[in-house]
Amino acid sequence: MLALQKKIKIRAKKIFRRHYLIFIAVCLFAAFIGTEFNDSLYLLRLNKKNVLKDEVINEILKGDINKGKELSKEIINNNKKNNNKIIGYNNGYFAKIVNLYNSGSLYVSIVNTIYSILNSTNISIIILILLSLIISFIFWFFVSNPYKIISRRIFLEGRIYEKVPFQRFIFLVKVKKLLKTSITLFIKNIMYFLWCFTIVGIIIKRYSYFLVPYILAENPNISAKDAIMLSKNMMNNHKFECFKLEFSFILWDILGFITLGISKILFSNPYKIITYCEYYAKLRKEAIENKILNYELLNDKYLFEKASEDEMKKAYQDIYLNTKVEKMELNGVRGFLVRNLGINLYGISKQKEIDDYELKKIKRKMYKNTISKKVYPIRLFSLNYKNKKRLDNTNYLRAYPISSLIIMFFIFSFIGWLWEVSLHLIKNGVFINRGTLHGPLIPIYGWGAILIITLLKRLRYKPIYLFIFSIILCGLIEYFTSFYLETVYQTKWWDYSGYFININGRICAEGLLVFGLGGLATIYVFAPLIDNLLKKFNIKFIIFICIFLITIFIIDQIISFNHPNVGKGISIINTN
Repeated sequence: MLALQKKIKIRAKKIFRRHYLIFIAVCLFAAFIGTEFNDSLYLLRLNKKNVLKDEVINEILKGDINKGKELSKEIINNNKKNNNKIIGYNNGYFAKIVNLYNSGSLYVSIVNTIYSILNSTNISIIILILLSLIISFIFWFFVSNPYKIISRRIFLEGRIYEKVPFQRFIFLVKVKKLLKTSITLFIKNIMYFLWCFTIVGIIIKRYSYFLVPYILAENPNISAKDAIMLSKNMMNNHKFECFKLEFSFILWDILGFITLGISKILFSNPYKIITYCEYYAKLRKEAIENKILNYELLNDKYLFEKASEDEMKKAYQDIYLNTKVEKMELNGVRGFLVRNLGINLYGISKQKEIDDYELKKIKRKMYKNTISKKVYPIRLFSLNYKNKKRLDNTNYLRAYPISSLIIMFFIFSFIGWLWEVSLHLIKNGVFINRGTLHGPLIPIYGWGAILIITLLKRLRYKPIYLFIFSIILCGLIEYFTSFYLETVYQTKWWDYSGYFININGRICAEGLLVFGLGGLATIYVFAPLIDNLLKKFNIKFIIFICIFLITIFIIDQIISFNHPNVGKGISIINTN
């Protein structure tokens, strides 16, 4: 057994080094949502705010709603007193969410609402408890519990393949088996719970059912009865062996206790799971060789070995054909603009040729790691994997003509104005013409969208980097626009002081998050759709619209430079 453990752990360490960051992220998220490794977050439980929030809940459960309400307000007031310019949260939606949760005022609000309807404190508390139990169960049933299957799927793919796509986090949704696997795990847990009433069952059945999440990760279409029975058969004569493998991590568990969970987060948690995945692969191979009952349900061949070249070519024939496309030569200034900024100054016929070429590039890029066998070949999976992509209409790599960029500038400027006006209308019930201009445009939104489309063109392949740099770019635009307006006009048009994570009141976390998400939506959805729509119109008509809009915009700029749009709800603070 010691030789087996050593062999398994040596291979596990090699795999862990190859996927260090994603494996840590998988286990850390599991700890946050309560799937497993809860003791790894011991440091977070030392937070005094959480202790105070628990006191609020205790007062509510005792029936003293008023005392709970007072304590909740006290926590919020203390937060405001301890506020600082960088990480404070008095204002904004993030602030409301943070304060609502940390102060326990969420529970106070729920009880007060129920009480106002039923006029009974006891019934209100009972309903609160029932609602909490129902919500907790739903979260556990559909998120926390099945996440164990998803984590095993990610680790199992990482055993064989160099990369694991981010989409694997929604693997069960993609194969439409979330409900089925959730029911299977629920049945397994109920059965184990009943066995726990016997002394032998607590230990024996724990190892009998040990492989169920791994089996479901390989074949989520298997029934609960077959998954549990297959696990029992595979673990036959291996229970004590599995116990010794678990016990071999005892020193890591002690170290985790000493380091308050840090060593567990950074090493031992993912190290354990990848080791168990190696152990599952060994037992799986043994089960297939011995042809145990229902061994044919272990049918995901390519989760444990890479497909042959012929199998790949048959499944990905369209992608292999695209790899033979000759490279398009784009020289000179126009070629530079297409490649680096996504600006197309060529004629209409050439534009279409470039768009088609970029579409083929997307397909090649999307499946590059798959056909090179660095990623699990999802088309060879036994179930239908929902992966529909209408690339023809949403070719996000395309280069945009100047006319499209101009129209998009005005569309996004108008959307920004509509967004600002709507927020103020909802919050205060008053229509206010937001922005420095007199017309329905806020140019900072338009410039932000255009700069994301052009300056971040080379990041369109990488959504995470695009999101991060959209935040940075828009943050710089917003900060220096605020600085410029305040310097020139001695007036502020916005002030985020007191918002959660703000810098000098010019930018804040929630605003930047909106810009980051907006950047992704702009690149992958809105810009391609707007460009598609504009291509349906005659180019002369589009040019006329561009000239008309630019003329109106310049006139508004000239007027607003000397007489900017100010007033209550528009400009906030006069700095004189």
